[in-house]
Amino acid sequence: MQSVKPSLPRHIEDTVAAISEVHAEHRLHANRGQKLVGALTGAAGTPVFIGLLTVLVVGWIVGNLAVSAAGRTAPDPPPFQALACVASLAALYLAAMILGTQKHDDQMATHRDQLTLELAILSDQKSAKIIRLLEELRMNDPDQGDHTDAEAEAMAIPADPKAVLDKIRSMQAGVRQEG
Repeated sequence: MQSVKPSLPRHIEDTVAAISEVHAEHRLHANRGQKLVGALTGAAGTPVFIGLLTVLVVGWIVGNLAVSAAGRTAPDPPPFQALACVASLAALYLAAMILGTQKHDDQMATHRDQLTLELAILSDQKSAKIIRLLEELRMNDPDQGDHTDAEAEAMAIPADPKAVLDKIRSMQAGVRQEG
């Protein structure tokens, strides 16, 4: 028996599509180097890569020990200085690739943070407008009375992002001074 997947409301589907589009556009604008580094770091983090790397290192050590045991000169006898050099160089490149990938991912995170902030500010403005309209309706309804609601009046004013940020900074400075 096949289960029927519930359909999502159109506005949710549109939101999911918009987010997917933002991510796709971010990947599209990656240059060839960023795409290559991303693919390499993605591959380096897989169990297959870790297994292959383990096989290579063990093979290197066993091969050199076997050559030495056979009475011949091993290309990299213990303490395996060439292996250590190759491992250090590979680690250096891997660290640089991870940093490059992280930088590209940070750009996406910055865009996402900015979008979230802008949408939060817009939502605050819309909520304030709705509260103002509801208060107008309430005040104009003869059955409701014309008393003022101080909390509703305060909530009808959208937050000033700069003033909020200044307040956060002053509170953090106060906490630092106390500590």
